[in-house]
Amino acid sequence: MIKALTLDLDDTLWDIWATIERAEQRLHDWLAERHPAIPQAYTPLELRELTAAAAQRWPDIAHDRTQLRKKSFRLAAELTGSDNFCEHSAFEVFYAGRNDVLFYPDALPSLARLSTQFPLLALTNGNADLNQVGIAHHFVAVLASGELGYGKPDPRMFHAACEQLSLPAAAICHIGDDPELDIAGAAAVGMRTVWINRNGRAFPPDLPAPDSEISSLTELDTVLTRWTDV
Repeated sequence: MIKALTLDLDDTLWDIWATIERAEQRLHDWLAERHPAIPQAYTPLELRELTAAAAQRWPDIAHDRTQLRKKSFRLAAELTGSDNFCEHSAFEVFYAGRNDVLFYPDALPSLARLSTQFPLLALTNGNADLNQVGIAHHFVAVLASGELGYGKPDPRMFHAACEQLSLPAAAICHIGDDPELDIAGAAAVGMRTVWINRNGRAFPPDLPAPDSEISSLTELDTVLTRWTDV
């Protein structure tokens, strides 16, 4: 019987890349006013690529999106000779946009409904602040890779969720969009899995198949009713 749900956030509840692109543009506009050498040298996409470069340069913080962004901003400032630059201020501008998420239409109604039926725990490799996003009240806890020091599909991430919920893995269902990070990771520790496939993708044949596949969170009710009645 399913007694709790763990939920991925990015690309499960909201469109992460549309959200990120908008946040990056807001940062770019802010930099143009205060540190113009940076946006003159880098497009928003090129600044994002610096974040990927930072992950290669500092692999010990590759799981921490917040620190990677700050490192990339500092790197951009150093490479363009931008004086009096504060990466923390730049990050706050970006982060406000990152938390102004573009929800999928089914997300908020589904959270409101599901949170009255099950304890919900957010399980994310991202760095969204659910208080700023405005949905923290639906969740009993948030486990984020940047705080834990490891992320999905590491089994420790899912075991930490079991400990937080005081439930065995078999009593928990994990819902997420990523076949490897979410579905394979959760299945490896014995959780039930629901793959949310919003774009009609084929599931990778080399990974363990999800217990159920949905295209919208509104379809979860049917799946969970079947499992909770067992």
